[in-house]
Amino acid sequence: MELNREYFRAIIYYNFQRQLSQQECLAGLLSVFGNEAPHQSTISRWYGEFKRGRVSLSDDPRVGAPKTAVTQENVDAVRKLIIEDRHVTYREIEASLKISKTSIQKIVHEELGARKLVSRWIPQPGLDHFNSGNSKNVNSIAGEEKPTKVIRSRRVSKKMVATFVSKAGHIATIPLNEQRTVTADWYTTICLPKFIAELRKINPERRIILHQDNASSHTAQTTRQYLMEENVELLEHPPYSPDLSPNDFFTFPKIKNRLRGQRFQSSEEAWYRQRSLWDQEWNSIVFSDESRFYLGMHDGRARVRRRRGERRNPQFFVERHVHHPVGVMVWGAIAYVSRSPLIFIRGNMNAQHYIHEVLEPHLLPYLDTLADPTLQQDNARPHVARVTIDFFQHNDVTLLPWPPRSPDLSLIEHVWDMMGRRLLNLQRPPQTLEALREELVVAWNEIPQEDIDRLIRSMPRRVGECVAHQGASTHY
Repeated sequence: MELNREYFRAIIYYNFQRQLSQQECLAGLLSVFGNEAPHQSTISRWYGEFKRGRVSLSDDPRVGAPKTAVTQENVDAVRKLIIEDRHVTYREIEASLKISKTSIQKIVHEELGARKLVSRWIPQPGLDHFNSGNSKNVNSIAGEEKPTKVIRSRRVSKKMVATFVSKAGHIATIPLNEQRTVTADWYTTICLPKFIAELRKINPERRIILHQDNASSHTAQTTRQYLMEENVELLEHPPYSPDLSPNDFFTFPKIKNRLRGQRFQSSEEAWYRQRSLWDQEWNSIVFSDESRFYLGMHDGRARVRRRRGERRNPQFFVERHVHHPVGVMVWGAIAYVSRSPLIFIRGNMNAQHYIHEVLEPHLLPYLDTLADPTLQQDNARPHVARVTIDFFQHNDVTLLPWPPRSPDLSLIEHVWDMMGRRLLNLQRPPQTLEALREELVVAWNEIPQEDIDRLIRSMPRRVGECVAHQGASTHY
């Protein structure tokens, strides 16, 4: 005979009606059923229920999650997620549908009959939504067409940032560039100095109380020593307490909820998406670059009228120098309602020349005349060299990350084009380097500032067109 819960509850109810004590009830059950008898706490709980007038021996109905998550509704939802994204993971399905991994596995394998081939879930039957492309054959599903493996670009790694907020709002966000983990050295030499400088920009004597968790970079001796030297008070944080960190329970979830569902195939696409929301922010960007101008910049295409057969007539020949052209390299920067002086660079550009001939004597004084400037430069080697990046960090120069191969977004390229066309249209082109330098300075200074401001106001349209063309070339 199978002894279930209701059977023992009936015996307890019988003893309760006989007005036996709980100890007497327990002793009677042990004498008959031995180790199978219910525990004293169970007898005590049911005696209390019977005293309150309960007569039912069955369990109360439970309100909440069903006994199983393998419902037709969840099966349809999982099928829809797999069809929309062949790379969807268990974790993403779990976060979307709020069901356990065990239930997801059962739905995927038993209900949908899907297998994981070349990192794609293939529901049976049918491969209608399977992506194709330059591919290799792989093992096929029985009775189905052979799936193909699409060659995809390497996934872009996640971007880590350090964010500081206060009651007044956002203070600073410092990205972790060219580094995968936060170290005490990065935290004290790059991250914290930027945060403290931003907070004390108006009041250098401002009192700062910093709250941070117990990550190793936060609790390192060098970090504590640095905070002490900067007169920053540290609010101790209890371990394993993310619910006490506003960034953990508020800031980051808000940001992730806004970005949830967005997938970026490359860092360039993520860049375009983020800057497509900019408008007035472009007014604080300083666009800078170098260019080289040569003597005799004419392309040599002199058009003449000639009869058939006169192609080799020396009268229609134009002689040109075949040696390496002679010219000068210039550097300049433009911003909304302002521009830097035009700087001439001697020899070839390298990181040391860039720092000692451009950045120190010219860029830094120019940036000091602007309010909260952000410097834009392309990814030329002198610009991204370690010594150059260290120089910017040491002098608190904020850089705008720039996508590679994006000349149509670099506004100063249009300025160089304006100067080049002016030189080509001169009636008497410069014949010496000194004359070329003079003409370049005149051309730089005579470009109307309104034309530069118009270029800067076009940035939202440029970035929007890049987003629409998925990073391909634009009409700009």
